[in-house]
Amino acid sequence: MAATRTKAAKASPERPPRRRDAGAMSPPRVGFVSLGCPKALVDSERILTQLRAEGYLIAPAYRDADLVVVNTCGFIDSAVDESLDAIGEALAENGKVIVTGCLGAKGDVVRKTHPAVLAVTGPHATDEVMRAVHAHLPQPHDPYTSLIPPHGVKLTPAHYAYLKIAEGCNHRCTFCIIPSMRGDLVSRPVGEVMREAESLVKAGVKELLVISQDTSAYGVDVKYRTGFWEGRPLKTRMTELARALGGLGAWVRLHYVYPYPHVDEVIPLMAEGKLLPYLDVPFQHASPRILKLMKRPASAENNLARIRRWREMCPDITIRSTFIAGFPGETEAEFEELLRFLNETELDRVGCFAYSPVAGAAANALPGPLPEEVREERRARFMQLQEKISTRRLQRKIGKTLTVLVDEAGPGGAVARSSADAPEIDGVVHVAYSPTLQVGTFANVRVIRADCHDLWAEVV
Repeated sequence: MAATRTKAAKASPERPPRRRDAGAMSPPRVGFVSLGCPKALVDSERILTQLRAEGYLIAPAYRDADLVVVNTCGFIDSAVDESLDAIGEALAENGKVIVTGCLGAKGDVVRKTHPAVLAVTGPHATDEVMRAVHAHLPQPHDPYTSLIPPHGVKLTPAHYAYLKIAEGCNHRCTFCIIPSMRGDLVSRPVGEVMREAESLVKAGVKELLVISQDTSAYGVDVKYRTGFWEGRPLKTRMTELARALGGLGAWVRLHYVYPYPHVDEVIPLMAEGKLLPYLDVPFQHASPRILKLMKRPASAENNLARIRRWREMCPDITIRSTFIAGFPGETEAEFEELLRFLNETELDRVGCFAYSPVAGAAANALPGPLPEEVREERRARFMQLQEKISTRRLQRKIGKTLTVLVDEAGPGGAVARSSADAPEIDGVVHVAYSPTLQVGTFANVRVIRADCHDLWAEVV
């Protein structure tokens, strides 16, 4: 199916592709397109799991599907265009389309562009999607629940999985419209999160990637209520959850962590080997004035001191972050301040976006919008500096022995990831061929070469 816009975002068919003969009493089939971020991918997994639980099969191509569900992204203009194109393609190829996801929360954009869609819902709306599916493709009389694995249907490779611990966000960053689409923070019960994590590990998952819009705020909405897992009390809070996840025997990687003071509490867990020494912290900028305009927490000075403290507690920690260049009103001096911050912190993994106006974002009303060419020029300068920093930091790893998780393996060698590499967004470790390298297994390798993003290694 030409139905995927993100890597590993297409569900595998349960049987080989085939055409359905007229009048055949085979189970109904649903095609699925999953777009957007890992949080949207988890939504897709939940819908797919429910579909399979109710006896529906997942079609590998539009022609094999009785209808198609498209899970959309609506964060920036390019994502909106991509989502609308995907809906149009599904309509042209199949004709029966249900739309869900973030674009569905943006008023009647979908209906205006594609009035022929069967239904439109917002994000994290499994029940609404299933009601729409039932209305247009009735559920089989006898659900094949025995076909569903305990961990549900996953869109990622078998050896890693995303673990979403909360929905929504309480922040009101001026460049972001996520809260208007996904609502305020709603933390999942800690026992439910742990049961899902345990089920994934028992199914062979070697790496759990913990995600939410603001992972460090987990439990704030329920005042860190005490829940239960395996009969033991467990507080609904990031530190306690991270400690419990660290006892399951899998890699645990924390994403989207705001730089709150209590984040310091998880760093010792990394130093002890309970969690991967990796933090994904979206700092966004370094200028106090720009951070204030963005309505971001903390300040550049506090962030710099905190990063130093984290590295003192856990010297092997990898810090990943994202930044915005060319925010409305950003002066050349404030951009230079951002570059100095980057030089001082020497962050390991960094992404930078040129500011892009998003419909409905408060930042659109700020004075001093910058021309597109200025925004892009600053983004390019930022990334040129980061390439030098990344190259320097990766060169220091030459000669070191690392534990890696193998993602791909073949006669030409393997592609693997170390603790410093999250799937899809960071670099990789290219490993010379060895018969011992198998997908989904760990290996110890020695680094022999590096560039600005990736490492090359051999098995030791």
